[in-house]
Amino acid sequence: MSLRQKILREIHERGPIPFSRYLEMCLYDPDYGYYSRNAEQFGKAGDFYTSSDVHAVFGRLLARQFDEMWRVLGSPEQIELLELGPGRGLFAQDVLDWSEKKFPVFFRALRYSLLESSSALRKRIRTTVLRHLESEKAKLVDNTGGRLGREFGGSSQVPVPLPRTLPADVPLIIFANEFFDALPVEVLSAQGALRIGARENSFVEEWASASPRELEFLDRLGIHPENGERTEVSLAMMDWAKRIAATIQTGFLIAIDYGYTRDEQLAGRHLDTIMTYREHSATPDPYQAPGEQDITAHVNFTALAAALESGGMETYKLRTQSQFLIGIGENNQFADAFEECSLPQEKAKVALQLKHLVTPMGMGETFHVLVASKGVNRELVESLTGLSFGK
Repeated sequence: MSLRQKILREIHERGPIPFSRYLEMCLYDPDYGYYSRNAEQFGKAGDFYTSSDVHAVFGRLLARQFDEMWRVLGSPEQIELLELGPGRGLFAQDVLDWSEKKFPVFFRALRYSLLESSSALRKRIRTTVLRHLESEKAKLVDNTGGRLGREFGGSSQVPVPLPRTLPADVPLIIFANEFFDALPVEVLSAQGALRIGARENSFVEEWASASPRELEFLDRLGIHPENGERTEVSLAMMDWAKRIAATIQTGFLIAIDYGYTRDEQLAGRHLDTIMTYREHSATPDPYQAPGEQDITAHVNFTALAAALESGGMETYKLRTQSQFLIGIGENNQFADAFEECSLPQEKAKVALQLKHLVTPMGMGETFHVLVASKGVNRELVESLTGLSFGK
């Protein structure tokens, strides 16, 4: 049975399903879901690549920022770094290796936890960071409550803290790179909430009344689609934000993703942001190849920040990835990127890779960075180099 057949069977048995359920099955079905099948869809030879696939300097710069956050927290004897959706573990490998080499005191205090639901990716992570897993510097943690994107189901009033390696009172940094964009979303229009039905073994779009929670999401942001417009509502993102806020007693969140703010959406931009990626080609058709293509929606950073703040966290001005990385790297002229280059051609290649990470023509202006904190002096947080660009 293919994933398409499995989805069609559920529709025939239960009737039209919410778009979020369709998306969840496409991405996270344990047998056929895009993230469950294998680990070969990542990287330049796959369907898409992340910043860690471009060059190790991405992880090295973040290692520098994590070390700085640890010092802002008073250099505690222990600190945990929890990465959400770590994929193949490349970022973790870069952070751990560079911290061990350049920030040994921070490295001694550090425990690195990786929260990944895909069995295929967990297997790859065990290979990528084997040395650090064997030394117990790193640990794969169980995704308590179910698969990514469906821990709440929207019904719980009390957020369930995320699993951790160290006790709850140990300072914590949560890192989420291209995590929120892969969570299931609902699609709303003036006609209501999107449902996926079936006709002659093909998917068809239908509309049903939006739920009170979906309407509340739109009301809070003042976003109401007009005729012909669609917008996404990520209730799963809101639930994850509440879980993050409930988990961090003292520490930080760094979220990096492509997305937008409420003001941009009010200006008529970033409506209907559903996109699919396959072999580095993008299309807006999520029904073409279920389970064989990545499906994403842009992140509403205004909604994400509000959910974090409702859980007692403080958020800071949104930065582009370019601003964030330049802030971290400009003091030493990005020596983290060039240290291992001995030949001019090697430096030229790395310069191009770095350019791709930080310039508007590459990933620098496409991705945004949201930093949030809890239990930390705001002035100290605002002194972080990642937040210093333009000061």
